[in-house]
Amino acid sequence: MKLHILAIGRLKTGPEKELAEDYLGRITVLGRKAGISKVNVVEAIESNRDQEAQWLLAKSPVGGFRIALDEHGTSLASEAFAQFLRKKIDAGMADISFCIGGPDGHGAELLAAADYKLCFGAMTWPHRLVRIMLAEQIYRAVTLMVNHPYHRP
Repeated sequence: MKLHILAIGRLKTGPEKELAEDYLGRITVLGRKAGISKVNVVEAIESNRDQEAQWLLAKSPVGGFRIALDEHGTSLASEAFAQFLRKKIDAGMADISFCIGGPDGHGAELLAAADYKLCFGAMTWPHRLVRIMLAEQIYRAVTLMVNHPYHRP
């Protein structure tokens, strides 16, 4: 399975980018054991929600599973998120796209086209931090799938 992190907003050089790259590198190393062959990150500059939605839809692989990170989505515990990914891998899903909107959230078109809406809690998070949190949770899910000791409940 290939994972695609499609993000509105670019991470500039500095601690945020370094942390995101650290988790992405960890996923690349350990992910193969879990069935994740690649993690692809694509960034776009901020514009208006409708243009951002069109861009996110265009960058999502056809036939893949599209997840919108949205404050009104479903909140999952780390173990449940790992099980969610495991089921998609076991079902033979080729691509999952995680769509991270800009500061104004997602446009209606993207939300309507999403196969799933995922929430990182009731608080509003900056889209740059959401990318780091997503990368960490994907890495945590991978470690749970391969019985690595990173996750300690």
